[in-house]
Amino acid sequence: MELGARISDDYRDDPPILVNVLKGGIIFMADLIRATDISVEIDFMEVSSYGDGTESSGVVRILEDLSLSITDRHVLIVEDIVDTGLTLHYILENLETRHPKSIRICTLLDRRGRREIDLQLDYVGFVVPDKFVIGYGLDLAQKYRNLPHIAVLEDEEIP
Repeated sequence: MELGARISDDYRDDPPILVNVLKGGIIFMADLIRATDISVEIDFMEVSSYGDGTESSGVVRILEDLSLSITDRHVLIVEDIVDTGLTLHYILENLETRHPKSIRICTLLDRRGRREIDLQLDYVGFVVPDKFVIGYGLDLAQKYRNLPHIAVLEDEEIP
């Protein structure tokens, strides 16, 4: 995986803590850390802004916080998809208060067409159109995460 090689090169002398935003990003992060050749630590945050729908509610809640200290450490946030940017902006502001050395963002999918907040994405797997996608960890109401590929959920399939 090309992203793993780039991350390894960029962090060779000072490996980061990879912070996975649960639940959608877990499969991507597992593949990503296997594609690196540096020793990384991992931690998890669970946040919610979607509920069971296909549109962000705009209200971000932390459901589970980090267990590791990120003070004076490089942090690489690993996301499944960056959409409006509202959730990620909230996470960034929250993590900045913990005084990390740096924070960068790695996302499997960038859905730029829905962006409401401008964000610097440091590592991007794929840019996707403004469609609701499922599979490879991404879900709709906790369904479809197990698909081994990413698929577009058509409007007629949305309950």
